[in-house]
Parts: sequence; structure tokens; C-alpha cells
Amino acid sequence: MRRSTPVLTAPEYSVRVVECSDEHPGWSAAEPADTFGLVLPRRGHFRLASAGVEQSVDVTRGYAQVPGREQRFAHPSGGDVCTFVSVGPTLWQEIAGDRPPSAVVRVDGATELAHRLLLRTAHDAADPAERLVRTVAAAARTAASDGAPASARTPAARTARARLVARARAAVLDAAPMSGDLVSLARALGASPAHLSRVFQAETGTSLTQFRNRVRVSRALDRLEAGDADLAALAGDLGFADQAHLTRTVRATLGTTPGRVRRAFAHAA
Repeated sequence: MRRSTPVLTAPEYSVRVVECSDEHPGWSAAEPADTFGLVLPRRGHFRLASAGVEQSVDVTRGYAQVPGREQRFAHPSGGDVCTFVSVGPTLWQEIAGDRPPSAVVRVDGATELAHRLLLRTAHDAADPAERLVRTVAAAARTAASDGAPASARTPAARTARARLVARARAAVLDAAPMSGDLVSLARALGASPAHLSRVFQAETGTSLTQFRNRVRVSRALDRLEAGDADLAALAGDLGFADQAHLTRTVRATLGTTPGRVRRAFAHAA
């Protein structure tokens, strides 16, 4: 079941929160997009097939859609919550340029923070158009090929590499107990740590440690947005060594500290 809740509506754009509670391991029928837009996940993860590419969609990787481009979806892990930003063609071109966007949008920390603040625009005095432009511009900056190389020698080898990376991503996203370090995760997946590390970097363009920290920072943003004030407890809950480790990781990812992020959310509220 899918539920859509409007957040912002204007002649040239709209923002909706879409909640999907279905679990469909198989692919859906092809759905052609009817507008330019971005889908930026907030919780959960699912699979997308679009523009000849199959990919995982999660808090670190959303997707762009183009009118007429077909999309298919699979939800093997249950429900998810995403933000759908629909933008008219003129405004899209003004923000993102003439080049058709890749289906893949890497959501770095700055993009996610812009996205979350966009969702709070209706509750404060910020200019919704300015926040929307900042969000789309940040996402367009990271829209690129997902960097999966063609270095594997056979189609079977490429498929095996992609499957290994997908399983590793899912373990981290689901906070599986063995996902806290490379060695434990590699053994659970039946791969050597060196192979998993090398393949993950090659297939995604980022290290497993960077991906894990990126997901942890997303969870920290979720908690800070909800009003959590005990940073030491937050650090322990999310698997950081201590509060200083949390602060260093958030600063490296977002360019600011957890305390300042918390104040930004409080100010937006």
C-alpha cells in the first residue's frame, strides 16, 4: 500500500512524502515517469530498474526521473519512506542544466540535510522555493554514474560482485549485528575481507567504512530531528566509540557538529 502526503505545492514544483508498506520481492510492471523529479529516501530501502541500470535505493542513494523514462520497483525488505520532489521542465533546466540526469543520485550528507530542512519549510518562515532549489542543486551535483566498472572478466563475475555488494549494503542498512566491522561482515557473506573491501569500493565509489558512517550519520540526523539531546547516549546507540567519535564523523560528513545540527532543526521547528 502506498500513501502520499503533500508537503509543498506550487505551480512549478511539488513535494510529497510517500510511504510504501508493501513487500514485493519481484519487479513491478514498468511505469513511465511523467515529470522531472527526485526521489530521496528517508527510511528503508528498495530496488529500482531504470535507464538500463538496476540499483539499490536507500538513504545514501536516491534517483532522478525524466519524463518518459520507464521505472520498475522491487521491495524485498518491506516498507520505506521517501520524499518525491516534482519539478517543472523549465525550473529543472534552470537548476540542473540541459544534460539529462542519471538515474543514480548519490545522497551525501549535505544533500540529506538540505532535503530534511526542505521538509520542515512548511513549519517555519523559510522561503520554500529557495530550499527546494538548494535541495535539487545539491542532488544534481551528485547525480552521476554509480561507478560500477566493467573490470570483471565475465558477466557471471560481474553479477557475483554486484550481488555481494548488494548484500553488504543491505546488512549495513538493516543494522545487522555482523555489519559493524569489515571482517565480521565479510565472513558472514562468505567473502574475504580484502575482496569485499576492494569490490565494494570499485562498485560504489566509496569504501565500506565510509558507507557505514554515512548510514550512521543518517540515523543520527533522524534522532536529532526527533529532539534527542543526549549526544553520548546517541553515540552509543549508533555504534560510535564515544561522543567525540560521533562528533568527528558528523563534522566530516556534514561539515558541522551534532550540536549545530540539533539547533538548526530546533530553529526550523
